[in-house]
Amino acid sequence: MASIELSGLTKHYGGVVALQDVDLTVGEGEIFGFLGPNGAGKSTTINMLLDFVRPTAGTATVLGMDAQRDSLAVRQRVGVLPDGYHVYDRLTGRQHVQFAIESKGADDDPDAILERVGILDAADRKAGGYSKGMKQRLVLAMALVGEPDLLILDEPTTGLDPRGARDVREIVREEAERGATVFFSSHILEQVQAVCDRVGILREGELVAVDSIDGLRNAMTTDALLMVTLDRPFEDDVSLLETIAGVTSVTAEGSGLAVQCANGAKTGVIDVIEELDYSVQDFKTEEASLEELFMAYTDGDRPDSEATSDVERETATQDAVAEAEVER
Repeated sequence: MASIELSGLTKHYGGVVALQDVDLTVGEGEIFGFLGPNGAGKSTTINMLLDFVRPTAGTATVLGMDAQRDSLAVRQRVGVLPDGYHVYDRLTGRQHVQFAIESKGADDDPDAILERVGILDAADRKAGGYSKGMKQRLVLAMALVGEPDLLILDEPTTGLDPRGARDVREIVREEAERGATVFFSSHILEQVQAVCDRVGILREGELVAVDSIDGLRNAMTTDALLMVTLDRPFEDDVSLLETIAGVTSVTAEGSGLAVQCANGAKTGVIDVIEELDYSVQDFKTEEASLEELFMAYTDGDRPDSEATSDVERETATQDAVAEAEVER
């Protein structure tokens, strides 16, 4: 069974298109990264999964249930770390987690959960005195209550130092190993690359790519950088290599060659080098980083008549909760 299924999911705020005709399936036990620039529609999508916002069109199914019609049942089986969370300053960390346990009818040990997220030593301190990172860990602890079938994490490493970010990655992996699905939205691409099985990329409310990171690389039309180490300096004219179909540029330095070329041209480059009586000692391809992939899928101009500014989108997203209250 799919943990999340979106079909034609659309959300308009007056004349602003926050999300347009999104189809997406996230499998059970998958760690799925949800990416996009500010204002792309990530928070709007999450708000519709949790029934904080009603779609203009389309459907959202969570754990086999309609996200709007069965919202209370959905929330019992979902753990959420929202981007714009709030803690109660006068309550201790333990009281926050105990409240989450009672709300879900779970039997978790609050101390065990607080220890797991690294703030057991602050369990009896009031959350109003917590640092930003400690508050982030506390809300993550509340999301873990009841061993949820689905974890929705919106910018989970915000405010955390590198050790804290590493702890979150480890918890994400442990939850997936337990069988939970993790829907992971973040702008910190290194975090996504480290843990996610697949990623989806939103651009201006449209889902422009869904694949593994390797799949996204293979689908790109941009060149790869092939680094070739030879037995001696390349003494021939590099234009001999630049005539190979798919090769953009060649730079010789010492006994090495840097060849900018399409993925399909790499074998041809090696063959020609060897035909020129050089021995190839080693070669490697410098793959595009997730940041480069992200930029490739999200950069580009659209006609002014179709474009929606990030400011408009962010304003629309901030109005989401207020609109949800009206709709209810």
